[in-house]
Amino acid sequence: MKKVDKTVSDPFDLDAVIPTPEELNTLDAIPARESPVEQERRLRVKAAEFDMEGLMTDFPTATELQQFVYDQTGVVLNLKGRANRIKYQVALDTLNGIDPGEEFTGSENPYLDRTELIPEEPLRVLPPRDEAIDRAGPEITRFTTNQFPHPDPDWRAQDMKCQVTFRKYANNMITYEILGPISKRAVGVKLNKYGREVPEKIVWIDARTGEQIIRNATGQLTPLGTRLKAFMTRMKVNRTNQWDLWIDRDFILAGDMVSDNPWAVN
Repeated sequence: MKKVDKTVSDPFDLDAVIPTPEELNTLDAIPARESPVEQERRLRVKAAEFDMEGLMTDFPTATELQQFVYDQTGVVLNLKGRANRIKYQVALDTLNGIDPGEEFTGSENPYLDRTELIPEEPLRVLPPRDEAIDRAGPEITRFTTNQFPHPDPDWRAQDMKCQVTFRKYANNMITYEILGPISKRAVGVKLNKYGREVPEKIVWIDARTGEQIIRNATGQLTPLGTRLKAFMTRMKVNRTNQWDLWIDRDFILAGDMVSDNPWAVN
């Protein structure tokens, strides 16, 4: 085969040898010569490739394997309890940039030691709202105060207050609700594996009550309502008190009770 020069110096030279398409394809298929720098880089990358046998030797447990993959890729794997052939193959694929799939991924940091976690009490569910409140008609007054001592004995000893809201409805019903505050408290002391003192558990200081009835539509107070009324009655405002002035009041109407026509019955 003639040696073909793909570069034609003079496009008007009628004697120039024009390569055929087959010859051009043959020439394009010849790989470029690899430079020493590229050859060294290719060998270095090949030597850095992860190997199944290497992973099984260096990381015999799922925890160690998950930690190594996390360090290398930032991917959290869930490999505990899997067959070895699946466990190490998934790890190897992840290290090589292959997505492990949702069934093999986790959410917790693999370095997290659950035995050292401090148990935390869940936030309690508030008691249900009495259905009678829904039938009480529109709300006509609302008064919120921060003057009540906190129900928790420790916080009360520190003169901490709680936030209480009173509501009066159109049928003469009065309700109360403690809104907060809510906070966490450490209980007990134990030593962790590093010899440091940590709490045994974390509990919530939660005085919330949800909205509860303290006076029904006939004007009868509950035992708690009697105590709350006495407390608010002691709070003097000029010649009256907070219960009569802000809670059990009749002249402020709100919501559906307001009308442009006071003579309308509907």
